[in-house]
Amino acid sequence: MPKLKTKSSAKKRFKMTATGRVKSAQAGKRHGMIKRTNKFIRNARGTTVLSKPDEKIVKSYMPYDR
Repeated sequence: MPKLKTKSSAKKRFKMTATGRVKSAQAGKRHGMIKRTNKFIRNARGTTVLSKPDEKIVKSYMPYDR
């Protein structure tokens, strides 16, 4: 069976945790910060773990990163 290809966009955007979950950057902080609340900006720092359905999609893009 041939090797599977990894999606280049996925390997740049996502990392795997030691337990197999998928980490990603928080969404919604690229622009438009004036209209966002301070609470939203504060809570959107750092990284987050994806939900199970989204995780399943991303794992199909990165077959060897499990």
